[in-house]
Amino acid sequence: MDWDQDIEELKRRRAIAQKLGGDAAVERQHSLGKLTVRERIERLFDPASFREIGALTGRATYDADGAFQDATPANTIIGSGNVEGRRVAVTADDFTIRGGSSESTVSDKWVYAERYAFEMKMPLVRLVDTAGGSVKLLDQQQHTRIPGYPTWPLVRLMGAVPVVGVAMGSCAGLGAIKVVVSHFSIMVKKTAQVFAAGPPVVRQGLNQTIDKEDLGGYKVHSRTSGLVDNEAEDDADALIQVRRFLSYLPRNVWEAPTRTTPTDDPARVEPALSAIVPKDRRKAYNPRVILDGVLDRASLFEIGRHHGTSTITGLARLDGYPVGILASDPRHAGGAMTKGSAKKIERFVDLCDTFHVPIVHFVDQPGVMTGVDAEKAGTVAAALRALAAIEQSETPWISIIVRRAFGVAGGAHGRKHGLDGSSINLRYAWPSARWGSIPIEGGVAAAFRRDIEGAPDPDAKRKELETHYERLASPFRSAERFAIPDIIDPLETRALLCDWAKDAQAVIPTQLGPKSRTMRP
Repeated sequence: MDWDQDIEELKRRRAIAQKLGGDAAVERQHSLGKLTVRERIERLFDPASFREIGALTGRATYDADGAFQDATPANTIIGSGNVEGRRVAVTADDFTIRGGSSESTVSDKWVYAERYAFEMKMPLVRLVDTAGGSVKLLDQQQHTRIPGYPTWPLVRLMGAVPVVGVAMGSCAGLGAIKVVVSHFSIMVKKTAQVFAAGPPVVRQGLNQTIDKEDLGGYKVHSRTSGLVDNEAEDDADALIQVRRFLSYLPRNVWEAPTRTTPTDDPARVEPALSAIVPKDRRKAYNPRVILDGVLDRASLFEIGRHHGTSTITGLARLDGYPVGILASDPRHAGGAMTKGSAKKIERFVDLCDTFHVPIVHFVDQPGVMTGVDAEKAGTVAAALRALAAIEQSETPWISIIVRRAFGVAGGAHGRKHGLDGSSINLRYAWPSARWGSIPIEGGVAAAFRRDIEGAPDPDAKRKELETHYERLASPFRSAERFAIPDIIDPLETRALLCDWAKDAQAVIPTQLGPKSRTMRP
């Protein structure tokens, strides 16, 4: 006996799986400006490295004698492949088969992929393009099901391996969860939307008529709510961002981030840094000029650029070592800590701490955002959560106080418990730095209101008082008492940070392993 007939059936079933939902469905996918699920997987992984699992899963038909006739593949593809030589698991929806709906999927298959990533301790990428559930599922099951997937390690994954969620179509319900419960999320502009429920459900439940884009498009979530970190121009751009994000992180929490071969001189000096900060603190500057001058060239990968814009967060390299970057942006809300930027800081610090990525903080913080809208938003509570995330972190931390560090938000420049044996927290300042409980200008106006109003020349009196207290607020006076370890020339910043990044590597091995709590989405 031989197995030729069985091998032929295997080849035939695999060929059917390769065709996805058929030529017409594939053509429609392309007409929407979207790649097919297999084209996405091909671009995600290194060439010829993807190994599929469960290609035969689906619904087959048989003749009266029980012989195989045809099949409809399950609309989820799973497996693993290499991203820059490192193994990564994937679960990817196939929109060409019933819109990727769970009505026609086999949940055991995608749950298996997530458990595989968890147990094999490898990063997980979810390529989400699903219309969500359908009432038609009741016809198949003949009963309703209590929501939830008991074997899905959804939260445990967040404390073990890097998880990336990519919205590549309309992601409702379960699809939205797959995108958002991740360490890094992306949505493709105009072709992807993320929401708890789509327009038909909203119309039926709330009597509100709205289209998909206005309900959950990129302007809603990557630019306003912050529910999704980044936006992408198209599928290809999204997959490039996935590969780049993963390049900064370790395979799992039991490993350290990997250094790449340095391509930039650690002693490089950018003369523009000497004059980047204006003498007039009411004038803004572009903090990305500082980042470009200090970090390894072209190494900054921003996360959440379009929301919480008073703070910049991202991953970068110093002499090849991966680091996390926090930087104030005085061009937005004066650099103040808003509710959006506080949430962004909290999440980013948790990310870096989970995966042992050292953090560099460029500080120009005037304080927590004030005003009626900020109070209604509960900004103070959000700021305190950001401070708590910083205090709970253990990854090596260094702060460069560029200009301001005032009030509660100014206290978020770094941990208070650094250099006590449990963590490393250093801080340096540029000569342009000032700090305290309140900025001089506002403090003088509040404390000497009557003196200023009663003076023959109120404006001159105010300037006189500001000049007096400005001298007392000089960072050199703090340095005299070692309240700041050192004040440095801005031109020395890159070399100092490259040395620090190397020193931090000696600490990271002592912190490997999961934290006592998993990162919250």
